[in-house]
Amino acid sequence: MKKYQVVGIGNAIVDVIAQCDDEFLTAMGIEKGIMQLIERDRAEKLYAAMHERTEAPGGSVGNTIAGLGNLGLGAAFIGRVADDTLGHFYKAALNAEGTDFPNPPVKGADLPTSRSMIFVTPDGERSMNTYLGISAELSTEDVALEVVENTEMLFLEGYLFDKDHGKAGFLKAAQGCHRGGGRAGISLSDPFCVDRHRDSFRRLVKDEMDFALGNEHEWASLYQTDLETALKQAATECGLVVCTRSGADVVVIRGTERVEVPVHRVVPVDATGAGDQFAAGFLYGIATGQSLEIAGKMGCIAAAEVISHYGARPETDIKALFKQAGLL
Repeated sequence: MKKYQVVGIGNAIVDVIAQCDDEFLTAMGIEKGIMQLIERDRAEKLYAAMHERTEAPGGSVGNTIAGLGNLGLGAAFIGRVADDTLGHFYKAALNAEGTDFPNPPVKGADLPTSRSMIFVTPDGERSMNTYLGISAELSTEDVALEVVENTEMLFLEGYLFDKDHGKAGFLKAAQGCHRGGGRAGISLSDPFCVDRHRDSFRRLVKDEMDFALGNEHEWASLYQTDLETALKQAATECGLVVCTRSGADVVVIRGTERVEVPVHRVVPVDATGAGDQFAAGFLYGIATGQSLEIAGKMGCIAAAEVISHYGARPETDIKALFKQAGLL
């Protein structure tokens, strides 16, 4: 038996969420609906401008791993936080949810714990302004072999591919996971991230990954072609390929098996975390031996729940929703 059923590696970011209108976005120079990387002074300005803000431990894969922990899997998240108030908040909040955070806050760090200012407009769209801080400095020294060699499944966050030491950390983690007999996978995270590191992503997906999750824009960017051609090529290079399509059917391919899972459209209250919780539901299905169709349905249910309210974490019992849908 492995110590963990799933371990994630990603940016350890505290989400700071507030509601606003489109006029506020325009006045503050915020581009609607995308994730923008910002510098420290800009982060402080936006933080000061937020009203009735709420804070939660976030980061894309961090949200996914917490979702898996809440579903009852033995989970851990590897990330880098500073020895400051937000860093200790992040570690304590994950632990309180039942997810291990094995990395101690870094003492004497030059950079603070990362934070993302998320502005949610009345249409449910979220505009993310992320100051990466110390989380982007994650490297091989943060990846403990006793963690990655003792998990059945490893899930990596593509955002960390922006720096060479992040890539090295991923390689160490994937190889350690495989040595322990586990499966390694990645979230492509963002088409702009894929654009910047296409060759490295392609090598990682082909040579080190057993599964990969992305949306239609990320897959098309990775292979620089139309979506269908991209997915066919990905399926020849990676054992399990998942593509979400903004409200259209989710495509899941494993070898010669292809499943298209219908998505029930709902009007989002807050789209924050939709992809992260889809990944949590889907990976829960895979980890517990479900079929591709059931795993895909689990992902869709988890995503639909999280966009029905503010925040990136589920507020209801997702496993109960699975049972109501006849999936368990």
